[in-house]
Order: sequence, then C-alpha cells, then structure tokens
Amino acid sequence: MLSRLTHAYAWFRAFRRTRPFWGGVWLVAGGWTVLKFSLSSLQLIVSTGFGGVAGYLVGGGMILCGLLPLALPGQRYTFGLIGVVLGVVSLVVSNLGGFLLGMALGVLGGSMMVGWGAKRPRRRMPAEAEG
Repeated sequence: MLSRLTHAYAWFRAFRRTRPFWGGVWLVAGGWTVLKFSLSSLQLIVSTGFGGVAGYLVGGGMILCGLLPLALPGQRYTFGLIGVVLGVVSLVVSNLGGFLLGMALGVLGGSMMVGWGAKRPRRRMPAEAEG
C-alpha cells in the first residue's frame, strides 16, 4: 500500500512540475467563485436574458481555461490570456466578479499560467571547478 502511495505521489509531482498547475488551480477557483456568486433561479435567468446567463458563461469559461492547459501545456499563453480577460469581464457581468474575489483569483491564475515555464535541467559543474 505504501509503495502505491509513493508511486502516486511521484506521478503527481512529475505532473505538477511539467504543467502550469498552480495557475490552473487559481483560475478554476476564480471561475468557481464567479459561478457561485452568480447563481440564481432558472426563472430569473430566463427573464433577464443575456445578463443572467453571462455570469454562467464567464465562470464556466474561466474554469475551462484553467483545466485545458493541464492537458495541453503548450497552449498556456492562449488560455492564460483568455482567463485574465474573462476575470476582468466578470467584474461587470457577475456581481463585481464574485465580489472581487473571483476576479482577483482569475487574474492571478491567468497571470501565473502565462508566466509559467518548464523546469530547466540543472547545469553540470565543470571538471576544473569541482576539484
């Protein structure tokens, strides 16, 4: 049992280091917050039209932009920038962007995703510097 846990932890650690993991986590958390604070009854959403649906679209888009780069790390710039734009748009369309918390988490996550870079291998020391 312990060897399975060790193997699972090693797999997760390698997964986390080769993808913009924390940016995705923060972007998903921001999208969830925007969705949570824009929940209303279905009758109210239908009667208000696009204004009622916009909170769901923006929050769902933020969640999607947080999850897709975990599967496709090469697309982190595109989804990071879209996530930041959706986070800023949530300020207007969804209760001040989840009362500013969802917007802040979305902008933070999208920025971390754009700024993420794959871990570089360590440089070897020259032979003359070692001795």
